[in-house]
Amino acid sequence: MTELDTVAFDIETTGFDVDDQLTVIGFDTDVGSRIFLNTDGRAPPSNLEARVNDELASSVSISVQQTERTLLSEMDAFVESTLTHQDVKLVAYNGERWNGGFDLPFLRTRLCYHDIDWPFTELPYIDAMDVFETRFNTSGDTLTAVYEELIGSGLTELDPFVDSEEAVDAWEKEDFESLVRHNVADIRRTRSLMRLAERYCSKSDFSMKSLDPVA
Repeated sequence: MTELDTVAFDIETTGFDVDDQLTVIGFDTDVGSRIFLNTDGRAPPSNLEARVNDELASSVSISVQQTERTLLSEMDAFVESTLTHQDVKLVAYNGERWNGGFDLPFLRTRLCYHDIDWPFTELPYIDAMDVFETRFNTSGDTLTAVYEELIGSGLTELDPFVDSEEAVDAWEKEDFESLVRHNVADIRRTRSLMRLAERYCSKSDFSMKSLDPVA
């Protein structure tokens, strides 16, 4: 399992209801972060990518889309060209677990709405939350809390939000820079925690599953 490179994954949305939509989809790898931003037809700052990259050690590449449908289509093309058939595993924090999760169920619903095929064919998946709940002694269970307790505050300064619910207000107010920074902080925290878990836990401590659809 540790021979597979980690690709951390996280989404931002307009809410939790079935008719809410995706605003950001982010991936983090060894070489940097790839962010897909849905502006809903609004124009982001022309120097958004440069502003987000200011003072970051590894680069962030931002793909700006005008609709949720094009956001999903561009993400699908990225996964197909960059991740599929590579020696990588997709990792999220509370993205999808045996008893729930948020990111992958929400993504499935929106893909169904737009009649776009499931993109993660042939990718193995691990939810980092499971191993930190069972193999580490932490007082919190959120991504931010576990990261701060076990690693420190290095990526916390990158995140402009105290609570992830602020991401909804930021999108509505067209504060796209803060929204993207929050997503980058989350995917990089997820990836950092996965590297930490692989240092201290055995392969049997991780529950890996295939994301191949049946059909």
